[in-house]
Amino acid sequence: MDKVLDAVIIGAGQAGLSAAYHLQRRGLVPEQDYIVLDANEGPGGAWRHRWPSLTFDAAHGLHDLPGLPLGVPDPAEPASAVVSRYYGAYEQKFNLPVHRPERVESITNDDGAGQLLRVISASGREWLVRTVISGTGTWDRPYWPYYSGRETFRGRQLHTHDFRSADEFRGKRVLVVGGGTSALQFLLQLDTAGAQTVWSTRREPDFITEPFDASWGIEVERKVNERTRAGLPPVSVVGVTGLPLNETYKAGIDAGVLVSRGRLARITEDGVVFADGSAEQVDVILWATGFRPSLDHLTPLQLREPGGGIRMGPDAVSVVKEPRLFLVGYGSSASTVGATRAGRAAAMAAVRQLKTAQVPDQGSRALAAVAG
Repeated sequence: MDKVLDAVIIGAGQAGLSAAYHLQRRGLVPEQDYIVLDANEGPGGAWRHRWPSLTFDAAHGLHDLPGLPLGVPDPAEPASAVVSRYYGAYEQKFNLPVHRPERVESITNDDGAGQLLRVISASGREWLVRTVISGTGTWDRPYWPYYSGRETFRGRQLHTHDFRSADEFRGKRVLVVGGGTSALQFLLQLDTAGAQTVWSTRREPDFITEPFDASWGIEVERKVNERTRAGLPPVSVVGVTGLPLNETYKAGIDAGVLVSRGRLARITEDGVVFADGSAEQVDVILWATGFRPSLDHLTPLQLREPGGGIRMGPDAVSVVKEPRLFLVGYGSSASTVGATRAGRAAAMAAVRQLKTAQVPDQGSRALAAVAG
């Protein structure tokens, strides 16, 4: 705390690294003007925690970071290894000032003048900063929906967050709950590994054949951003996109593996009852029910709207209630579809904020970059 930083980026995932790159491109000097705080032990963001059986060819939405193409990795290599290696190389190539492991616990106002924020980590370290780009994502906030009787189930329950390998479920009857692409991947892997699978979704799976191109991505972001601009909690991106009906999934449907039994009504000691009244005995319930934004560190800033979300500006990264804060990995940038662009947008918005603030001891680099 012997100096005030222009910016702190929280999280070294796709959006955070993109933001760091663009801050540097606009004149901010690593360590001197900005730093990146990452809670992980090493590079890779949330990807480093993905299950080993998720290979690169099965992972969708791996996008290039600015200035360094990913290339063409071995499709059979675990995606976690591919991305961790790529992000690590990216950090080194651009000399990004990533400090880890540093888990941020809270961000508070440091004074009443609206100039500085105080960033506090779990290690007890503190930083005074002029702007914060928060890219904490969702991985450490797995969502477990409640159903009557869930606590009485005598089998095993686990979440996507804790899945490692389908092989450990060989010979088991496994219920997969969830309507996203991870649920599809789990079902196919479990079936191949020799498990008996049952699938439950809240609504009929929405398989689509439309191309996942640039115009599709823009429309997806627009729909998600409508909610965040209104201060409503963001919906999952898959809730807007639907499920891609590729050849693998077509085969799974034809085989009866990717056919939903519908919505759950309740859970029993040894199984489940569906909304249509039918029942199934299962040994395992795998909750592929997604994640929620990891935003507890922002609680002291009191940003929540009556609708439960954080109201975002037209650029989808600026927080209406706190002009010194920018969110990436929230709303439309919570998926890889828009994370790289969100990082760039947040960096540019942060630099504009630095110019607008015009604090007396403001360094000249960021202001000169904007002016130029």
